[in-house]
Amino acid sequence: MATTTATTTTPPATDDAGLDQEIDAWLERNWDPDLTVAEWWERVGDAGWTAPHFPLEWRGRGYTRRAQVTVFRAFRAHGALPPPSGLGMMMAAPTILTHGTPEQIERHVMPIYRGTLAWCQLFSEPGAGSDLAGLTTRATRDGDHWVINGQKVWSSQAMEADYGMLLARTDFDAPKHAGISWFALPLDQAGVTIRPLREMTGRALFNEVFFDDAVVADADLIGGVNNGWAVANTTLLFERTSIGAGGGMGASAAPGPKGGVLDRRAGDVAALPAQEASRGLVVAELITLARERGRSDDPHLRQKLARVVSLSRIGEWTAARMKAEAARGGNIAGVANLAKNAQTIMMKLGAETALDILGPESLLWGADAPENGRYAELFNFVRCMSIAGGSDEINKNVVGERALGLPREPNVDKGVPFRDVLARTKPAAAG
Repeated sequence: MATTTATTTTPPATDDAGLDQEIDAWLERNWDPDLTVAEWWERVGDAGWTAPHFPLEWRGRGYTRRAQVTVFRAFRAHGALPPPSGLGMMMAAPTILTHGTPEQIERHVMPIYRGTLAWCQLFSEPGAGSDLAGLTTRATRDGDHWVINGQKVWSSQAMEADYGMLLARTDFDAPKHAGISWFALPLDQAGVTIRPLREMTGRALFNEVFFDDAVVADADLIGGVNNGWAVANTTLLFERTSIGAGGGMGASAAPGPKGGVLDRRAGDVAALPAQEASRGLVVAELITLARERGRSDDPHLRQKLARVVSLSRIGEWTAARMKAEAARGGNIAGVANLAKNAQTIMMKLGAETALDILGPESLLWGADAPENGRYAELFNFVRCMSIAGGSDEINKNVVGERALGLPREPNVDKGVPFRDVLARTKPAAAG
């Protein structure tokens, strides 16, 4: 890798004032389009721009979560390739930083910062979605490694991932929440089979994953044996916080070797149209689209745009409130769940508003449609957001119980060994 002058030597400001100027000054000194993507992302990650919203001790820059959006846009405006993103950055990195050992952090988190490895989430199963603790994928200890058998489903971007955030049952005699462990599972092995699940958009973002004697080292057990439920809650918190942060952050080129860009010239990848690197939609884009189409004076559309802007701002304020509370060592019960549901509403409304702006052209798909059908595809894609990252109903239950103090739903499995819970669900023998 090329030598760089990118490492921060003095603590940056901990608020977002002057952030644009700081990014521009750094890019003037450091952007080099002739570096490979891998070399450029190493420079960006070591400087803290991949995770500007992480605290200094996590090799971030101590800004608010909104800084991710600012960094992405500033890099694009400068003509530079934005930092790597993806599920590794969203969930795996902060989870391992919270629960991992120093050795695990160095081995797993730094490649995420530098975009050299991609991750997916291996939580949901055909029989364990909303009731995630009912999962049956099994991890059996065998010396210095664990043997994995079972199945996962709705695993986003598993085909492109190098590692998976795996929840597996390590003790069937413990109550169902108490016998689960969290592993960093390498996917490129004979015991892992990944099959795509085709969406109505024609793409296959989601996948089902099968484990047949797959192997994961004990050194990749994060947070300790049978402590996986606590670790998983950290992962889910960061997932819902990231989805619900507001502002519609875009994505960079795909991280990891399977993304196919690490050895390419960074300037060439940066020059790709933004829509090829991101399926997101930001508020400013909607406003620009309305003006370009001569629809910005339409009172109906102005009301919709105003609502999208309001939801975006509320998301930003919510994220800032969560950060401030976390800095005091506290936690606002249910706020991440509220934020995720609010972001779902905003994404659906944003896609609907884009189609309203386009009018009859919004019905077109593919090359004949505006932006090659991007808005029509996005309108169909965002239907999944009521389920992805925690369903609307589950999030409402959490808010009701943890924030509003409503009675919890009855839990007849509490304290019962999971083996006995499984026995209850088996159909009675005929005759």
